[in-house]
Amino acid sequence: MRPEGGGASRRGRLPGQQAGEAETVHRWRVKGEQVTAPSAEEIPRITEKLFRHEAGKLVSMLTGIFGITRLQLAEDVVQDAMIRALQTWPYTGVPDNPSAWLMQTAKNRALDVIRREKFFHDKQPEIITSLEQWVPEEADPKFDDEIKDDRLRLIFACCHPLLPQDAQTALALKTLCGFSPGEIASAFLSTEVAVAKRLTRARQKIAELGIPFEIPAGQALTERLDGVMRVIYFLFNEGYSASTGDSVVREDLCFEAIRLASLLVAHPVADRPKLHALLALMFMNGARLSAREDRQGNILRLKDQDRSLWDKSMIGHGLLHLASAAQGGELSEFHFQAGIAACHCVAESDETTDWKRILGYYDQWSAISGSPVVTLNRAVALARVHGPEAGMGALEAVLEKGELDSYYLLHAVMGDLEERLNHPKAAEDHFGKAIQLTGVKSEQAFLAKRLMDCRG
Repeated sequence: MRPEGGGASRRGRLPGQQAGEAETVHRWRVKGEQVTAPSAEEIPRITEKLFRHEAGKLVSMLTGIFGITRLQLAEDVVQDAMIRALQTWPYTGVPDNPSAWLMQTAKNRALDVIRREKFFHDKQPEIITSLEQWVPEEADPKFDDEIKDDRLRLIFACCHPLLPQDAQTALALKTLCGFSPGEIASAFLSTEVAVAKRLTRARQKIAELGIPFEIPAGQALTERLDGVMRVIYFLFNEGYSASTGDSVVREDLCFEAIRLASLLVAHPVADRPKLHALLALMFMNGARLSAREDRQGNILRLKDQDRSLWDKSMIGHGLLHLASAAQGGELSEFHFQAGIAACHCVAESDETTDWKRILGYYDQWSAISGSPVVTLNRAVALARVHGPEAGMGALEAVLEKGELDSYYLLHAVMGDLEERLNHPKAAEDHFGKAIQLTGVKSEQAFLAKRLMDCRG
């Protein structure tokens, strides 16, 4: 949620504290002195937002009770609870504590399933007792030999090395965050059909292998760390630049990613430079969230942001993690991204930003990555250092291969470069294409304004 006054309502949160944990998801409207409840028309939107916030927690808790082989059942139970909310809340109103309502509804539905399914017959008394005593526990950041957080357990289970890498991430995003196949497809630059097939195969593989719902130990834990970090990175990115919805920013996902990584880095086996680099990246990019949109929800470009709104505490945490990331010889893509984020955070203005240093980071990152998205971002930095023609030249190979033709940011960048080259018609065409390709309303509005500016 974006603070009404444009300030940083969630700032000052401890690194391990979950975003939004102590606040209700819905927001009451005040008319004069009278407080009014959400209308029936608003309830589907409220329920969807609540689903985003609660789905992963409920699915992971149920998976811990049912077992990872019944992951689909856990998802179905949570989905049923959400459908029940959509059916009843328009008539009864949103409960004072919607999260507790959903938890109780999911618990009741789970009890029905347990009593009905033969699969659970032998374990029925034990599972029913667990459900009846089901109370969400606060994550314990102090580790012994175990990571005491159901959501992290679920990520580790999804990131089993016998599952394909892309399936690991897709499954974790679906179960942990309630992402739809379409949203996952946007994150992967893939298709919804392909993602749906990945999810089905991954669930089948988990059932076949009997993968346990637990955190592995020793070398097995180390082998899964890269997959877990990749999931956390995707989670943060979807919060920082959402692929669908009204707003480009989803703070709850960003802070959940930071929370999970902060829990993970406290484990001695996971305390690695690469994870510190990821935390540095997330803290420093997260510090700028409250300035990315104005009070009306309009996107603000970096050069137009009020830097006084950037969270100094989060920047400080990011710089500390960046220093820890520099220990040892490991160098990852997260190191380069954290270095780029630091250049922006320490600059007093857009004009004083060290774009040459940023370009240097992109050069190194591009050399080890080969990703067309990295090439696109490097072109933006190159244009800031050497002008828009240089930026256009850097994109020739990407354009020839057509790898990013369906990626709206390619056309947004092309539109910006063409506009700077005083080619308004070409810029207008690219902005128009970008509008068609993005599913975020605030992005569409931002690009529409850029398009109109081209028309004079």
